[in-house]
Parts: sequence; structure tokens; C-alpha cells
Amino acid sequence: MQRYFIEPEHFGEQSVKIIGEDVRHISKVMRSKPGDEIIVSDGVSKVALVEITGIESEEVTADIIELMSSSGEPWLQVTVAQSLPKGDKMETVIQKCTEIGAASFLPFLSERTVVQYDHKKEEKRTTRWRKIAKEAAEQAHRSLIPVVENPASWKELLAAIPAYDLVCLCYEKEQGQQLRDVLSPFVMKLESQEKYKILVVVGPEGGFAEAEVTSAEAAGAISVGLGRRVLRTETAAMAALTCIMYESGEMGGV
Repeated sequence: MQRYFIEPEHFGEQSVKIIGEDVRHISKVMRSKPGDEIIVSDGVSKVALVEITGIESEEVTADIIELMSSSGEPWLQVTVAQSLPKGDKMETVIQKCTEIGAASFLPFLSERTVVQYDHKKEEKRTTRWRKIAKEAAEQAHRSLIPVVENPASWKELLAAIPAYDLVCLCYEKEQGQQLRDVLSPFVMKLESQEKYKILVVVGPEGGFAEAEVTSAEAAGAISVGLGRRVLRTETAAMAALTCIMYESGEMGGV
């Protein structure tokens, strides 16, 4: 069943209101009509099955049939910090990692980042990334839309590390400690009712400079490998996130 996110102020006690681009999607793409049922979420705590009662040019109204449980969110809050990749790879990372269960995204610039940063262009791109996160969250039946932060500098990324319970820096030259070596003992000591924060840091196409790895470790990050194969930057983010979700029991692990 189709799912849409609405602003909390549009989620009433007995009815809801949908505005913006979703109105066109409901009326033109899905060709919905009064009497059809959809699912709406306020992106915070409320999810409901609703019945469409009216479709206008700029808004759709619906009556709440029943409130539903928010069961689509992992108990681990994982932020994917991705060094800006070339082309539309960041869109792929956001879309697929949202489906897997990422809580937020932190794009950043590193020494070997190929993309030329342009503040004006990045504002437009960030807006598009947030739209992709919303659409992917709807498709995956998430209850929350992952936060997509504005691109950060390497120093800003390092400054954010202390706010997390675990920070894993995916480094293709790491031959000793692998991701599972760090994840397994970390997950085993956690209580599922708590909200723990994990940061996964993925480098650009050319990988991290050794000085960056050293500075990240000094700030509290743990350098980990992702196996014997060298992964593309967009693949590394998805692989690492999937491993975390599995080890935490989100995909039938522990």
C-alpha cells in the first residue's frame, strides 16, 4: 500500500492533510480517488491507515481509519558519512542505504575527493538528495525520513566523532581488523531498548590518505576492512550498513 509523509501539523486527531508534490502523485500517478486507502506518517511518531475523502488541486484530505505501530525503524541509529563521489553515486548511496535502514547521511569533503565543491550547486543537490531519501523511505515503509546533512569539511567530520557510540572508518588498506571484529563485541553488550549511534565513514574513489586515517583514529574512529575485495565507494557504504543491520538482528542476525 502506498505510503506518504506529511508534516506533523497536518496530522489531526481524526483526519490528515497532504500537500505539495505528493498531491500530484496521488491524483495523477497513482490515479487514486475518494474511498481509496493509503498510509501516512508524520515522520516523528505517528503512522496511520487513512481513507481519502477529497482530492483538490493543491491538497488531499483523508480520514484516519486506525493508528498503526511504527515498526520500520532499526534500534541502532546509523549515520553514513560518505565522501562526495562523482556523478550521481551519492543519490544511489542515499536511496539504497535509506532502504536498508540508515538514520542519516553526512556527505563530506576529503583530500582525494574528486568533485569540485560549489556551495550554490550543493544546495540544489542537497535538496534533491533529501527528496530521494523521502521517496526511498516511503518505498521501504520507513516511519522516519533519514536526515541528509549539508556537506561537511574533514575537520567538521572529525569534530562530530565524539557524539557517536561507535565510529567505523572503512579503509581498503586495513589488513587486520575487519568490520565484524568490531561489530560483534559492540552489539553483544548493547540493550535493544536504547538508541545507540554508529557512524560509518566511507572515503572517495581514491580512498583515504594515510594522514586522514591517522587523524580519524586519533579522534576516536576505528579503522576496519570490508573483506579481501576492494569495493567501489558506493558499494562500501551499502555493504557496511548491511553488515551492521545483520549483526544487530535487523536482518535475522543475533
